[in-house]
Amino acid sequence: MTLTISRVVPILRIYDERKTREFYLDWLGLVVDWEHRYDNNAPLFMQVSRAGLVLHLSEHYGDGTPGSQISVHMTGLDELHAELIAKAYRYMRPGIEKMPWNARVMRVIDPFGNRIHFTEFLEAKSG
Repeated sequence: MTLTISRVVPILRIYDERKTREFYLDWLGLVVDWEHRYDNNAPLFMQVSRAGLVLHLSEHYGDGTPGSQISVHMTGLDELHAELIAKAYRYMRPGIEKMPWNARVMRVIDPFGNRIHFTEFLEAKSG
């Protein structure tokens, strides 16, 4: 039997639903796939996604650690960067940094200290 992993879905800890929606939905452009609460006074757990990126966001104590860091490997970094800058989100105006390992990275930090590195690897130059 061959091991196959179909997807890894990080769980990021959140604390404030309004700030979560402002950052992940309004600014980053993810959409809510589903939400769950045990009752109206229970913590929120939801799945958001965009273009193959899937995240779980949780208000539940013990789900994820504030200040976690994930790397999202992607193409179209310049387009995403232009989209985010055009939205003029008051709390974050990221740049793109060229890295020594043949990649470009745009780093964003959510309102809860979680870091997302959008990473686009460059084509290897033939000699």
